[in-house]
Order: sequence, then structure tokens, then C-alpha cells
Amino acid sequence: MDLGLKDRVYVVTGATRGLGNAAARELVADGAKVVLTGRDEKRTAEAAAELGPNAVGVAVDNADPAAAARLIAAAREAFGGFDGVLVSVGGPPPGFAADSTDEQWQAAFESVFLGAVRLARAAAAALEAGGVIGFVLSASVHEPIPGLTISNGLRPGLAGFAKSLADEVGPRGIRVVGLLPSRIDTDRVRELDALSADPAATRAAIESRIPLRRYGTPEEFGRTAAFLLSPAASYLTGVMLPVDGGMRHGF
Repeated sequence: MDLGLKDRVYVVTGATRGLGNAAARELVADGAKVVLTGRDEKRTAEAAAELGPNAVGVAVDNADPAAAARLIAAAREAFGGFDGVLVSVGGPPPGFAADSTDEQWQAAFESVFLGAVRLARAAAAALEAGGVIGFVLSASVHEPIPGLTISNGLRPGLAGFAKSLADEVGPRGIRVVGLLPSRIDTDRVRELDALSADPAATRAAIESRIPLRRYGTPEEFGRTAAFLLSPAASYLTGVMLPVDGGMRHGF
């Protein structure tokens, strides 16, 4: 199946590792051109180099109010166009309600929530018909994850924003989509498992509750993201797609 990604230009934030990197890899593998971002300049340059000539790296922080305009300009300068954005950002620090400080909430809000909103607004203003705005969210959109109180508070709000934005930009032919990963085998998930007294037992217990009986791979997530961002998914908008091996049992 041809996804129609050849020579389309995307910005993928938080793409030096984890889910953002997996999505960027699959987009480039299918012929797209990608501006990928990260906060560390050296690692961002290395991640872009690993993907070859159809990727460039720009070191930015999603919380920077100037990031959105800078990234769209970089896409146009490097590749002559701008067809979409996938907003991915590392999760807030784990913790429970009683342990989370005002400073942690504020930092997470600026990066995870407001930074994503700014990028989406800027993209909506710059995109033409056929453009797409994607969000990497979390299974916590539907059900809170124990020990991730800050993320539980922010991700559902972003999903609500995405749904509202889909209604607003749909008449212009612009799509808005969200991905809701659960247990994908990334550094972040392994770090969360390692917080338990017995990480191997924790993983085994979680896998027993997943119908496919295993964690997903970054490549599986990346392929799903590439499809949702592609013209092949041209009639999908406002959708929040679980990428979880069937872990969510609700409709």
C-alpha cells in the first residue's frame, strides 16, 4: 500500500528518542522529509544524521514560545514545504498527587500542554488542505495511570483540545489526530517499570493484562503514526487511536 508520503514534509518534535524518533524513522522510510527536534543540540544533530539526507535536526524546547514559527520556517527552508506536524514530548516526572510540586506542574504544563497547543495553532494557520496535525498522547486519556499524576492531568486536556481543533480546521481540509500509546517498549516505559521493587515481575504482570501478551515495539508505533499522518488516512480526523495491543477494553 502506497501511503502517499513521498516528498511530504513533516515536523516531528521530541524525535531524538522514543516514540517521536520511531515516527520520524517510519516517515523517512516511506519517502517523507522530516524536521526533527530535541532539546540537546548534539543529540538532535546525531538523530537527524542517522536518518540521512531527508531529515534535518533543530534543537528547540517545546516550551519556547518561538519554537513553532522557527520549526515551520525550518521545514520550508530545508525542504520547500510544510505538510504536517507530530507533537511528541517526553512525559512529566512520575509521582503521586501529594508529591508533585507547583514547579513540576508548571514546567510540565509549559512543555507538554501549552507548547503543544502553540505548535498546533501555528500549524493550523500555516497548513493548506491535506495538512495534518498529530499528537502523541497516552492511554491516560481514557484511564489514569497510577504514579503518573501530572501526565494524567494534562494528556486528557490535550485530547479535548485536539478534538475541538479538528472541528475548527476540518472545513479547510486539515486533519487532527491523536495516538494513545500504552506499554510500548521504550526507555521511558522501562524507566517506569524500574521504579517497582521487581521490574521483571511488574512487566510480566502488565503483559498478562494485554490481549497480545507483550509490549509493543517502537517500530509498530512508528508505522501507525506514519499511516495516520499520511494521505492514506485522508478521511480520519478527530480520532484518538489506542496503540496498546488491546489493553483498553472499552469501546
